Formats: sequence, structure tokens, C-alpha cells
Amino acid sequence: MSILELHNVKKSFGDKEIIKELDFSVPEGSIFGFVGENGAGKTTTMRMILGLETIDSGYIKVNNKKVHYGNSLANRVIGYLPDVPEYYDYMNPSEYLTLCGNLTGVPKKELSNRITQLLKTVDLPINKKRISGFSRGMKQRLGIAQALLNQPKLLICDEPTSALDPIGRSEFLDLLSSLRGEMTIIFSTHILSDVERISDRVGILDDGILKVNDTLDNLKNDYSKPQIVLDFDSENTAKKANVLLNQQAYQDNSQLIIDYRDSYQESAKSILEKLLKSGLIPISLNRQLTSLEDIFTEVTQ
Repeated sequence: MSILELHNVKKSFGDKEIIKELDFSVPEGSIFGFVGENGAGKTTTMRMILGLETIDSGYIKVNNKKVHYGNSLANRVIGYLPDVPEYYDYMNPSEYLTLCGNLTGVPKKELSNRITQLLKTVDLPINKKRISGFSRGMKQRLGIAQALLNQPKLLICDEPTSALDPIGRSEFLDLLSSLRGEMTIIFSTHILSDVERISDRVGILDDGILKVNDTLDNLKNDYSKPQIVLDFDSENTAKKANVLLNQQAYQDNSQLIIDYRDSYQESAKSILEKLLKSGLIPISLNRQLTSLEDIFTEVTQ
């Protein structure tokens, strides 16, 4: 079942077409990495999903309810974290989340326990420290707590790791990953390694067009290159091996990269047998793996 559906969605600002007929869905319970360069249309798409931006044509459904600009019942099942969340810095986390809970109608009997549990989930101290003293990473985690306050079915994060340092980014991705299965998570980013680390599915948006939308495993299989990578102990050994293999390989220092046509198992066996007979033993032999960066480059060229 899909928690989010977009059908033939288009959006222009003046004469500039930003979104050129988006048509895709996101399965319930998945972590969906929404990838694209700056200006590709990711934030505009998310604002339309949230009912914060008009749709020129087509429609969007969240939890089988149609999204309407400025008045969307669908938002009751959505939690949202913008790229730069704003707070009342003079408050502490409990005070701020209490304010948010009161504004969004969280039952008062449940609010205190829910806040305590959420602060534990996002690993923030339950004390009187003011938000003004928080690091950027702590503020992002507080933003997740706020977004989860209404127990959403869909969590939307817009470029959540773009301004975090490596440690803060790693901690934030671990947090998102820990929520896997409890809700559907959509996060937009241009940091491809973040998507590879935690996403089940990937959508690549390029100039307002969704070029691909599939599981990460399927994409890597579809765009994989039939190549074998051999590592040797020296550049000279690699050169000798390349001569033995009739110059079939591309040499990069002590590494050989070989294209193959038959199955990986048959090709690897044939290559290894030739090398071993001549005493040219590689340190390693592996199938060339396709990265999300490779896929992104190919589909956006």
C-alpha cells in the first residue's frame, strides 16, 4: 500500500516550469531518498505535498486523502522537518514541545509522557538547558521530536543533514534509521552517501522530472557494469597480468578493471585460472559495484 501518491503533478512559477509532470508513489513503511541537485524541484514538491504550495495540474494523495492548498486534512498524519528549523531559543526542549503539543491538539493526558519518550528517542537531555545553547545537530534532533509529536504516518525531512558536521550527520542518519518500520520517511538531499546509507527506495529528480524511482538494490542491478576488479601487490605485477590477459583490462596503477560478457562466476573463474597458472596471484578479485553516484551521473547527463 502507498502512503503517498502523486499523479501528473505540474508546477510553474511565472514562465518557468519547475515540476514537469511528476507521477510516482511511495510504499508505506519505506525510507525514500528524494535526490536531486539544488534547484531540481525537491523543496517545491515537498511544499505541494504539505499543502503549502498550489498545484497547477494533477493531484496528490497522502494516506488516501487528497491534498488541498492551505487546507489539507492529510497533514494530520504528516510530520515535517524543514532544512533550518526555527525555535523560541529562550525555551528548553520540554517547554517548546509542550507549546507545540498544545497548538496541535495532542491530548494533555498524553503530552507529558510523549515528550519524555520523544526526548529519549532523539537522545536529548530532559533538563532545563535552553535551546539557545544547542548545537546544530541537537536542534535537528529536536526538530525530529517536534515532527513526531503527533505520531505521524509520514515523516518528511527537507535537506536535514546539509548543514551538519560529519558526526552530527551520522547521528542524525542513525536516528532516522532507528525509526524504520514505525512510519514512512521521505528525506530530500543532494548528499548521495546519506541516501545509500539508510534508504530502501530512491527517486532521482532532475530539472523537474523524476528520472528513476525504485529500490536501491534494483537500481544497482539495473545500472551495474559487467566488470571485474583485480588488485595486485604492485603496478608491475598488474602490468604482467594484463599482458597475460591479452591487454583486455584497463590498468590503474596496481589495479586491473576487466569487462566481461559471460556470467560473473564463469568469467572470474577463467581469469583466475589463467593468472594462477602463471603464478600471478591477485590480492583480491571482486565484481565492480555500482554506486548511487554512478547511477545519478548516468541518469542526469
